[in-house]
Amino acid sequence: MSQLVMQTDFPGLKLMARGKVRDIYDLGDTLLLVTSDRMSAFDVIMNEPIPDKGFVLTQISTFWFRQMEDIVKNHILSTDVADFPAECQPYADVLKGRSMWVKKAKPLAAECIVRGYVSGSGWKDYKATGSICGIKLPEGLKESDRLPEPIFAPSTKADLGAHDENITFEEMVDICGRELAEQARDYTLKIYSRARDLADQKGIIIADTKFEFGVYNGELIIIDECMTPDSSRFWPKDQYQPGGPQPSFDKQFLRDYLETLDWGKTAPAPPLPADILEKTADKYREALFRITGIRV
Repeated sequence: MSQLVMQTDFPGLKLMARGKVRDIYDLGDTLLLVTSDRMSAFDVIMNEPIPDKGFVLTQISTFWFRQMEDIVKNHILSTDVADFPAECQPYADVLKGRSMWVKKAKPLAAECIVRGYVSGSGWKDYKATGSICGIKLPEGLKESDRLPEPIFAPSTKADLGAHDENITFEEMVDICGRELAEQARDYTLKIYSRARDLADQKGIIIADTKFEFGVYNGELIIIDECMTPDSSRFWPKDQYQPGGPQPSFDKQFLRDYLETLDWGKTAPAPPLPADILEKTADKYREALFRITGIRV
């Protein structure tokens, strides 16, 4: 097991931002992304870390970024700490396996979500309107049904502690401009289609996922993370049964537990029992093993 890292504080490095999961350090022309073991659910950061989470997310993201390089460039300069700038080296023990040295891109002001199945907020949207993000869908779909074609369903990018909101593609155009919005949509659908087919061979259904893109040297690249259990719904293919929620290799297990509590989904988060922490960690480890072959 890797050491538990709830947050990092590196004297001599400039902390640029601390997100729900990642600590981002400004290295001048580049960034250092450190993936902690923090867990957020319903946009609230839990009090306890999830063992091995930062390692799992970093390894899965790296795998998918590499798989998609012929579709879209990514932000990775290196994931080998030995390659990182000299000022990072005193913290090599913490950084190993959970960090990326990356290009400094300007993020798009919208998140790019693709849905291949009707689930989560998409299912709620469909039940209420017969559509998801303004896209009309066939009548009579059941929860967790596969969609005839994957749909692009962007959202706003909320500040820490606030909730993202689903938007239509035209609203994304208003936010990002038509050219970047169309590029991001096309990349999103291509990446998802390839990943869905690769994951299917490994016994995993990727029901939906979320990407972030940024502009680097005038070019749109994929940044942040890529198809991890934090940003995706992973379902075991051999247990798939439409008509209700599915078992999963992602944070849905934790969300389901939290739904049983008398908690208003606002900070502070409720304490998490040790068995819930360990079972959540096991879901993440299983996703890592199935996708990459790496066992923790």
